[in-house]
Amino acid sequence: MIRVRARVHGIVQGVGFRPFVYRLAQVYRLHGWVKNTPAGVVLEAQGQKEPVRHFLTVLQEQAPPLAAVSGVQVEEIPVADDAGFVIRASGGDGTAVLVAPDSAVCHDCLAELFDPADRRYLYPFINCTNCGPRYSIIRGVPYDRGLTTMAGFSMCEACRREYEDPADRRFHAQPNACPVCGPQLILRDAQGREVGGDPLATAIDLLKEGHSLAVKGLGGYHLAVDAGNEMAVAELRRRKNRDEKPFALMAPDMVAIAAFARYSPIEAGLLQGPEAPIVLLAKRDQRLIAPAVAPANGYYGVMLPYTPVHHLLLRDRFHALVMTSGNLTDEPICYRDEEALARLTPLADYVLSHDRGIHMRADDSVIRVFNGQPVFLRRARGYAPRPVTLPGSQQQVLAVGAELKGAVCLTRGDRAFVSQHIGDLKNVATLDSLAQIVTHLQDILQCRPQVVAHDLHPDYLSTAYAESLDDLPRLAVQHHHAHMASCMAENGLEGEVIGVVFDGAGLGKDGTIWGGEFLVGGYRDFQRCGHLRPVLLPGGDTAVREPYRMALAYLYDMFGEKLFGPALPCTNAVPSEKRGLFVQMLKRRLNAPLTSSCGRLFDAVAALLGLRQTVAYEGQAAIELEALAETSTAEDGYPFEIVDGGDSLSVDFRPMLVAMLRELSGGRPPNELARRFHHTLAAAAADTCSRIRRQTGHDRVVLSGGVFQNRLLSEMLCSLLEDDDFHIYTQRLVPPNDGGLALGQAIVAGRSPLCV
Repeated sequence: MIRVRARVHGIVQGVGFRPFVYRLAQVYRLHGWVKNTPAGVVLEAQGQKEPVRHFLTVLQEQAPPLAAVSGVQVEEIPVADDAGFVIRASGGDGTAVLVAPDSAVCHDCLAELFDPADRRYLYPFINCTNCGPRYSIIRGVPYDRGLTTMAGFSMCEACRREYEDPADRRFHAQPNACPVCGPQLILRDAQGREVGGDPLATAIDLLKEGHSLAVKGLGGYHLAVDAGNEMAVAELRRRKNRDEKPFALMAPDMVAIAAFARYSPIEAGLLQGPEAPIVLLAKRDQRLIAPAVAPANGYYGVMLPYTPVHHLLLRDRFHALVMTSGNLTDEPICYRDEEALARLTPLADYVLSHDRGIHMRADDSVIRVFNGQPVFLRRARGYAPRPVTLPGSQQQVLAVGAELKGAVCLTRGDRAFVSQHIGDLKNVATLDSLAQIVTHLQDILQCRPQVVAHDLHPDYLSTAYAESLDDLPRLAVQHHHAHMASCMAENGLEGEVIGVVFDGAGLGKDGTIWGGEFLVGGYRDFQRCGHLRPVLLPGGDTAVREPYRMALAYLYDMFGEKLFGPALPCTNAVPSEKRGLFVQMLKRRLNAPLTSSCGRLFDAVAALLGLRQTVAYEGQAAIELEALAETSTAEDGYPFEIVDGGDSLSVDFRPMLVAMLRELSGGRPPNELARRFHHTLAAAAADTCSRIRRQTGHDRVVLSGGVFQNRLLSEMLCSLLEDDDFHIYTQRLVPPNDGGLALGQAIVAGRSPLCV
């Protein structure tokens, strides 16, 4: 007879872990107890040696679906005189709790939802320990009902029996509720007046009639319309002032998705997983979906219903609904009811809400699959705040990201907790959201950082926020160094690597705008060993919205003041009376800083090919250039040059552009030119890595930056590097774009002299 005490770390609260332990103890006829503490789950188990050993093995290998056991500390203690196995009340001290992300409704709950004999038949808030809200409703730890937004709902007798029965699927399911005692739906019009009748049935009728609805989900509100109704979709675009950026779709099931999109087994697995992200899928039949949903785009962003409300709205009623984030342009998603009524009613005709509060907003996660692996474009609901394991333990650090695709990161020990997507930090509302998320994460993780890390750029709102934390020492981390470190950290790399970091913009150490970088280094330091040949950025940030400016900058780099000689869509975009001013701006470098940005190179090529002279959203030109290239099978590239400048290599694409212009004037199809451009960029990057390897001996390459959201380029470059015997590391746990930047900032700060 032995007795052990085990401390179980990981996501083990609010996921049915204690009843799982209880039932497991019954199987092995063990005595003892289990309880939640702020440090995780603690248990004592007593019995014969072999059953106890099996118990501890199964504990880790067969945990509940939403649990994630990261470690179990076991010690043998004296046997005790207790009878049976019990679940004790929460309590104790500690600081190692992990909070579960929100989860899609499980199959068992769905079966009950549509079972007329079940007492929760058609109840929009059905859940159990295997599904439902978690992170979005937690106000504190440990995860008990009193510290969630369900605190105000007293369970009825039937729900209480389930909650207290260790053998029940709803044992200690904190959001447990039913139609008698739980939250209820309410439908209001744009003036805030309650609409009579069944809120759900009325909402369905309104959607069928072409109305738009603001619908409250797990982490905030969506704006919903019938995705097959072109007039309704176009009107939502007009109201939201969103000209061309694709809307997300929610379809009732995989059969419905198969009617309008193609998906692979891995994409199907992602769609049907408990995280239920938006997955980018290639279009199939576009007749079922209104053209205005995703114009000039080869993909739909699709998700399955993940709350009971979504299932009830969609089942057997719509091919799909548009479900786009409920917010105004550049603002965070609305999640408070009063906020939704005030800010979303100009966009939506009605508001379908409920009285279960959302404590922490979380937008939908977005994933794209290539090379057989998922890549985050946006990491949020379903995944945050799931931690990333660092290569080693470090002091507690807060990192606040940069400007675009904001996210923050807190470290504790060897874990990095990257927040949900916050948005672009361009206004006070988004900055307030960042501050709220920082406070919430610090509270639920019981983390008190010793250092705050931020971007090198002095004018970002995130930098200003870091500077406002007067009690913490600060570390400015160069943008592309943070990208490289982020990829290294999630892959558990130590030492030095070659970092290929391609993105739109980041302030370099030399004061210029970087974005096409070949770095060599590790967490503590780096060298810029290569970059794309810098060109002028005419108009500064205006060039990001007007790609024709970048095309003209490259033409100026090739032809000087004769840049308007070729008759091209990008030259035609400038009226004849303004061309002299444009030449002078470039000649004198007036509001035209230098940039090595790879993102701006994509813009230039898109404009040269006549694809896109202005954009309606960030990255649009590059996305459409990739989509065009995917329609070609061209397998050859263009010439380029790599110039050794002594301290760094410079990749010169002027030979490519000259050849491209020659072919364009000769009538070669633009899609072939677009694909050849991708081949050229991949070949140039691989060649540059080979030259750096000869100089440094390093054969590990990490790929990071928003440009590596491009499937075609990533697959081409990885193939070339593999053929050249490089070890390649990409990002899978956080986005390669700026949404993963805070992770890199956090480990750079954690390895800095401030923390060592």
